[in-house]
Amino acid sequence: MSEEARPHRTAAVIPAAGRGVRLGPGAPKALRTLGGTPMLIHAVRAMAASRAVSLVVVVAPPEGAPEVKNLLDEHALPERTDYLVVPGGETRQESVRLGIEALPDGITTVLVHDAARPLVPVDTVDAVVEAVRDGAPAVVPALPLTDTVKQVEPREKGEPEPVVATPERALLRAVQTPQGFDREMLQRAHRSETAVGEGATDCAGMVERLGAPVVVVPGHEEAFKVTRPLDLVLAEAVLARRRANDGF
Repeated sequence: MSEEARPHRTAAVIPAAGRGVRLGPGAPKALRTLGGTPMLIHAVRAMAASRAVSLVVVVAPPEGAPEVKNLLDEHALPERTDYLVVPGGETRQESVRLGIEALPDGITTVLVHDAARPLVPVDTVDAVVEAVRDGAPAVVPALPLTDTVKQVEPREKGEPEPVVATPERALLRAVQTPQGFDREMLQRAHRSETAVGEGATDCAGMVERLGAPVVVVPGHEEAFKVTRPLDLVLAEAVLARRRANDGF
């Protein structure tokens, strides 16, 4: 079958095996509640809200796959989308690789989404999928920076750090998820990274290390990452506003 005739099918991989220590003690970050519902469920619903996404693969903590499977079964999710839970690895990169390996044949586009970005709008998801389907091997949603950024010479924690450069802010973007990939390119990037060891901080960085192009599409201010307690307060406020205005 020619590339043009090959049907496009999209799956989302959500690594949710991390503990999220910066949010403080308690349940793993992905299982913390937001508006009474675990963040992971919000993230799964955000991916499934896109009609382009036919499968969502959740990569659970290595010993917690049954618990996560039960969690998905307990919450209402779009019926047009299939769901799969697989055990993760010791690192995020390993967990994403295990999620990719679980994909069935026929998937051509893969989204990799942070469970800690529970409120990404469907328009952002669709924009990433469309850019991959239009031929980009790797796509990231991103926002322009509002703060000035300084490159420093690292010191021990708490010590003053000398500034060595001030990058031009207009050329910088803060990257979000879901990141989208041609499946074959993403698999190639993970094979290469496994061979050389971990280094890139996200899948797009792994593709960059291959010398392949990565493009940026507009992100969204509500696609922020819930990492610290203050982020959770902001996420609760965004969710409350959505429910009041849109019946979300």
